[in-house]
Amino acid sequence: MSFFGTQGIETLVIPVPPGLRPAELTAIVELPVNVRLGTLNVTQDDRTISRVRLPDGDRLPIVVPLDGVDVIDNAVTVTLRSYLVPVEGYCLEPTNPLRFTDVAIRYEGAEIPPATVADFLPPILRKLTILIPARPMNIESEAAARVAMAVVARYGKQNPEVAVLPLADRQTEPVEPSAPMERQIVIREGPEVAVALQGGGFPSLLIGGPPNQLINQARLLSSDLSRLAVSSLAVAGPLKTVPQLPADVTTIRQLGQPGVNATALNPQVSIALDQTRLGRSARNVRVHLRGTYTPLPNGIGGSVVTAINGQTIDQWPVDDTGVIDRWVDIPDRLLQRYTNLGVAINIAGNTGRCGEFQPITLTIDGDSPVQTTRADPPLTAGFQSVPQALMPRIDVGVGEDGFADTRRAVSILVGLQRMSALPMDTVVMPLREAIDSPNPAVLISADGWSDPRITLPVGANESGELRVTGVDGGTDQTTLALNPAQRFGSLQTVFDGRRTAIVATSNGAPEQVDALLAWLDAAPVRWSRLTGTAVLAPAGRDPVSFGAGSPRPAANAVDGNDDRPYWWLGGGIVAVVIAGAGIWWRTRSKTPGR
Repeated sequence: MSFFGTQGIETLVIPVPPGLRPAELTAIVELPVNVRLGTLNVTQDDRTISRVRLPDGDRLPIVVPLDGVDVIDNAVTVTLRSYLVPVEGYCLEPTNPLRFTDVAIRYEGAEIPPATVADFLPPILRKLTILIPARPMNIESEAAARVAMAVVARYGKQNPEVAVLPLADRQTEPVEPSAPMERQIVIREGPEVAVALQGGGFPSLLIGGPPNQLINQARLLSSDLSRLAVSSLAVAGPLKTVPQLPADVTTIRQLGQPGVNATALNPQVSIALDQTRLGRSARNVRVHLRGTYTPLPNGIGGSVVTAINGQTIDQWPVDDTGVIDRWVDIPDRLLQRYTNLGVAINIAGNTGRCGEFQPITLTIDGDSPVQTTRADPPLTAGFQSVPQALMPRIDVGVGEDGFADTRRAVSILVGLQRMSALPMDTVVMPLREAIDSPNPAVLISADGWSDPRITLPVGANESGELRVTGVDGGTDQTTLALNPAQRFGSLQTVFDGRRTAIVATSNGAPEQVDALLAWLDAAPVRWSRLTGTAVLAPAGRDPVSFGAGSPRPAANAVDGNDDRPYWWLGGGIVAVVIAGAGIWWRTRSKTPGR
């Protein structure tokens, strides 16, 4: 949480499970420089809840009482206001805010177990466990994937852990009841159609039905109809999932921002251009900025500046109308999965001591149009092109080891859904059908990849030879022979001329695929920070990302440490994958169809 200026403000929404009440907020306080003292006020509906003095030193803890707050619809909304007094003779730096880190809420009471299907999912979910048969049908695997993605989409930044476990023969309930703020869902094909609570304490949820009904019952959890399921058993009628097809013209309101505004001496706002909200990979993005700013008095000059990552893409002088009505083109080279378009008013002149000049208000309207064109193939290759290049519906191909491949597929789909602002749809099918399909796909072939129609960025065989495509941005294929042979799992992205696909495979080491997915799931931010076209996990070493000409250790990307040098293939995959011995290079032209 960040509080800018001498008087900062933040609104906090706290989810509250039934039976609990928030007791206090705890955090670590990072004070701006040159602050003499400060106070934090917490209010709810113009009623003061607490007033706390900020600690005198930097990075010290603070405890803010929340006694007496009103809980409405399983949530509490409070407003936090900070008041800072600078050291005499000093001004507060406007870009150096008061920060609260490691923010946490302590609750009192005991969570009440759900009594109806409508109340099964709590306001706070730490872990979801999905139980399916040890030899699942594809329809059971698809139901598990749909439920996992629906729950992840519902909870957003809470990032609940998702686990998939096997059921024993004829088992219909978990062995142990759920812990508070955790839930278990059993999915099993059968003649009885129902979504029902089962078991004592914190009950599990059974989703059952014949093959032609099971998916329909699984859809109930993500449907608005679930709020009406105020009993312990419900049977859903026909529920259809209609893919959200993207339009060429939208607005920033439809992209999740009802409008943005800021009041400051040099106000600036950020417009989020999220390709997952567009529902496709985009190019030729244009934003028609509509808004207003406070007209400047005589003697003060200024300009409107638009920028991405600090790089100015357009600017024009302010005028006495205070109206913004201008098209801004976003260069394709600056487009990423998430692109923030900054709009600022920069002024010059006598603004008084500490910027005591009357502040300027900058507003960009929510109805500002955004034009896009589908990018086919995606402008950004590799992991930065997903999940938007896979939307709106993903074909999932699983092999003969149905349970293990389902668990791997759910891990990948959950990682993709965490990055997406929109819910995604999926269909599970045999691996061969998914390879033949023209639709975007997630392909699970954990033992190895041998289909010649899809050439992976990094291929390997059990003899230890690696085949790497696209080194230094070319199309040739380079080979690397390892002696002794090394085993690794990988997650790779590929555009085969028709669609984007993600392939989970190995060179005979499926356990390394599982290790790689476990590493990614351990910190959800690792998914969004993946770069390149492939990430490889050698046994006993950290995963490494590889992209044409610019591989780098995945751990560096996760930590955000971009000042370390990128590795060329010889110093990257070689150093990570092998433990010594002989290496032979040879280069050959890319064979058609491989």
